[in-house]
Amino acid sequence: MASDSIHVKVKGPLQDHLQQQIGEDGLYENASEYIRALIRRDLQTKNEAWEALCRELSPALRADDSEFVVVSVDDVIRRNQSR
Repeated sequence: MASDSIHVKVKGPLQDHLQQQIGEDGLYENASEYIRALIRRDLQTKNEAWEALCRELSPALRADDSEFVVVSVDDVIRRNQSR
């Protein structure tokens, strides 16, 4: 399988930040290693968000229809304004 490459140019504050993350004083040996770590963290964050949403919705998905209460749009707006 051929290796695909992505080239990214950064300037100013982004470049300064990148330089702080790599080399002798940084946590990463090079920019590629840092970018891969950022992508992994982004994927992990999305997975955690999805899992949290599933946990939140799970009780409702298992609930019997008789457990649901009909509310109007105005009810929802009032509830959210009081928070």
